[in-house]
Amino acid sequence: MGLFSFFNNKNGHSNGLNGSTLPIGHDYPEVPEKLFIEKEAPKENKPEGTPITATSENNIDLLFKFLDRNHESSGYDDALINPDTSHMEQRIQAIKNEFERTIRKVKTYYEDFIKEIEFHIISRSRNGMIDTVEELTMKKEIAESHIRKVLEIDEDAKNNRGDSQGIVMSYTRGFKNGLAAISHHSILKRKL
Repeated sequence: MGLFSFFNNKNGHSNGLNGSTLPIGHDYPEVPEKLFIEKEAPKENKPEGTPITATSENNIDLLFKFLDRNHESSGYDDALINPDTSHMEQRIQAIKNEFERTIRKVKTYYEDFIKEIEFHIISRSRNGMIDTVEELTMKKEIAESHIRKVLEIDEDAKNNRGDSQGIVMSYTRGFKNGLAAISHHSILKRKL
């Protein structure tokens, strides 16, 4: 018996690894690729030297996203569900409360950020890092201008004027359109 004779028998059969014999040219069952190859999510290729920026959810962008939201469709849907004007007033109050919470989040974020920057300015100036201190001072000025804008929007909201009025107008318009749709569907389409 030769060294590799266990692979080929004289009768045209091949020995399998587990001792069973299979005919030569036998079609083996197809094994799906997914059993052996793990597909990975493609990695983002960022060019080297690209700064990684930590995005914060509570900066001034959060406030502007809230102001830019269209509340008209939710007003319309609310009118179809409950066409009572007291429901509309409650919902407007809820939207205003959510807006006030958003303002508080943003103000707290900037107040904490400014305190952190002030610490770094003092620490880096003690070590003579003039360029870093200037960059930090610039960041602090930007944060202070953002917080002034937030305070201005807050004051306007309390006095029912400015950017925040778009929220109320949008919701009210949607609610009234919903009421009109109910009237149109239930009354105006009837044949007399």
